[in-house]
Amino acid sequence: MHSHRQNITKLTRSVLIMVALWLSLTAHALAVPSLEYNPWEALQLPTTSTILDISFIDANHGWLVGANATLMETRDGGRTWEPRTLVLDNPDYRFNSVSFKGNEGWIVGEPPIMLHTEDGGQSWNQIPLSPKLPGAPRFIKALSNGQAEMMTDVGAIYRSQDGGKNWQALVQEAIGVMRNLNRSPAGEYVAVSSRGSFYSTWQPGQAAWEPHNRTSSRRVHNMGFTPNGALWMIVNGGKIAFSDPQNPDEWGELLSPLRRNSVGLLDLAYRTPEEIWLAGGSGVLLCSFDGGQTWQQDMDVKQVPSNFYKILFFSPQQGFIIGQRGILLRYVSDVG
Repeated sequence: MHSHRQNITKLTRSVLIMVALWLSLTAHALAVPSLEYNPWEALQLPTTSTILDISFIDANHGWLVGANATLMETRDGGRTWEPRTLVLDNPDYRFNSVSFKGNEGWIVGEPPIMLHTEDGGQSWNQIPLSPKLPGAPRFIKALSNGQAEMMTDVGAIYRSQDGGKNWQALVQEAIGVMRNLNRSPAGEYVAVSSRGSFYSTWQPGQAAWEPHNRTSSRRVHNMGFTPNGALWMIVNGGKIAFSDPQNPDEWGELLSPLRRNSVGLLDLAYRTPEEIWLAGGSGVLLCSFDGGQTWQQDMDVKQVPSNFYKILFFSPQQGFIIGQRGILLRYVSDVG
């Protein structure tokens, strides 16, 4: 009997060793390689409000907006930010979007509000919006010489040619509440429905949005444009996909940059045509140097106590990642 127990004990130990070895090998196989060094500097802005957008006039002079009428200015390329206060009828405006073209800039938010500057933000004028405006202003793009494009949170698109005095509707009807939207440099839009069950695209000249079914059973979280005019997609479960540049309705296989499904991915942006940054919850930040085929993780920023919501590159040398409660990552150097 004693010998039998010894055999069972040895067998148990062998099984445990094999399981531990399997778990170790599996964890190693699932581990994403680490970046050699971290090119991001973590900043704590003088606010805990949610930051929503950033725009630059030139490499040094920029503006930042967010919830609770948050407005900040930088004169040193984003190293430091100074709060600016506007006299408004409501201190709780949520500034959703800011955009500059030269010294002319625009801010939109909710409850519906639009602000306009022609002197680099030294003075701002509030532009009246129609009470019949469908939805609240979600996005603004400064074009040039009094021209701007605005979209509301239900997909109504408007264009002004005269500094915001008059607005022309570019689509016949809205598409409904959106979760996320992005605009290409060519003026195309892609918008994800609030539930992530479908997405819609619009090109200049089209009378209406074009709806598209999602490509898998997973709900779509965010979408945008690649430098070659294709689309990228983030779906629930930490997976991404890219469309065929020649056929936007054809999509490649779902990829798992983290090799596991535990962390939600939130935004993606290109620093160069081949270098992609991908951000998510729990301080997750990934980088691909080959157009999205392989990924490495920036482990240093994982120590930053924040989810990373939005990535913005204004040039290959200037980029920012927006976190929560006033945390901002600033790109400071090339990788490698």
